[in-house]
Amino acid sequence: MALGLSDAEVARRSGLDARRYGHYVRGLHEPDLTTLVRIAGVLETTPDGLLISDPRPMSGASASSVRAAAMTRLIAMADVLDDDDLALATDHVEVIVRHRQRAARKQEPQ
Repeated sequence: MALGLSDAEVARRSGLDARRYGHYVRGLHEPDLTTLVRIAGVLETTPDGLLISDPRPMSGASASSVRAAAMTRLIAMADVLDDDDLALATDHVEVIVRHRQRAARKQEPQ
């Protein structure tokens, strides 16, 4: 899904107004099925690929493939954020990493 397309370009290729598409991206509105299919086509994915965000592995999926899919989703989501939201998301990820590092240090034998 990370094709290097801007929101404006995805909107244009989908036949949508950029503002309307932005509302879909931010979850303010939901597209109808026809629109969802058009957007999925532009992003070279399926409607399910746009709708399903459950990070749990499907049966038979390896941990590495689940991680790769999660990384792809994360990059695709970051790609559509404006600069302020991207900075905020980066701050959140850094907090999570620091929290995990502190927790790991507490688990280490003294």
